[in-house]
Amino acid sequence: MLKSMTGYGKAECEFAHKKISIEIKSLNSKQMDLNTRISSLFREKDLEIRRELSEKLIRGKVDFILYTESLGDESAARINQGIVKGYYQQMAQIATELGIPLQENLLPALLGLPEVIKNGREELDDAEWRLVHDKIVEAIAALDKFRIQEGAILKQDLLSNVRSITSLLEEVHPYEAERVSRIREKIYDGLKEISIEQLNENRLEQEMIFYLEKMDINEEKVRLLNHCNYFIETLELKEPVGKKLGFIAQEIGREVNTLGSKANHLEMQKLVIRMKDALERIKEQLLNVL
Repeated sequence: MLKSMTGYGKAECEFAHKKISIEIKSLNSKQMDLNTRISSLFREKDLEIRRELSEKLIRGKVDFILYTESLGDESAARINQGIVKGYYQQMAQIATELGIPLQENLLPALLGLPEVIKNGREELDDAEWRLVHDKIVEAIAALDKFRIQEGAILKQDLLSNVRSITSLLEEVHPYEAERVSRIREKIYDGLKEISIEQLNENRLEQEMIFYLEKMDINEEKVRLLNHCNYFIETLELKEPVGKKLGFIAQEIGREVNTLGSKANHLEMQKLVIRMKDALERIKEQLLNVL
């Protein structure tokens, strides 16, 4: 099943006084390029999250975001009442000893003293993590579904272009006899300009072999057709095939280029140019195939 590397998945849940949101975005990349932004409460699970994303998404530029939003008045910050009372008693004692009045609005000053406010770190609850983990799996599944939908569109475009190449290859056949005839005429015209005394049989044989090899495109046609058929077969495989298709496209390009260099015929050259155009579209689409 062909998949795109482009995808998006999102999942949300609520636990206690928090709303937890998970987003995953994926674009094309040669390797797995993973970036995570995780709320401090879940940061201890970063490696586990990365491992799961890498195993299931395989390749792409992936951005993973997990953030929390408070739904109530709860806060991790707490006033240390014992320390506040201790500060107040000490100030009252000092004020008595010095014979100065104790101000009534001491509270703001007391709250600014060291260790009065303590920021307690919230611990990750196992039940909360299980819920969040399930939502991460859900977001991954949503992204994978998006990839499959995009992959179906890519597959149709790739099939269209590779079939265009095979169709153009069929159009080469009618020009082959004419092409061989023209090359033969050129050889004979060249021979007419050579006198019998100048004729060297060994040289003539070498020239004939050279021209015969130069004009023979049978092997290129067979290999090109085989590569195109293999490309179509590979599109139907279940595992990720992006890199494999890229290698096959390189082989298709090699045969198309050789066909063009051997053509020596205007109409065949035009067909080769159209093949190259279709191949460029294939290569462009393959950049986004998983």
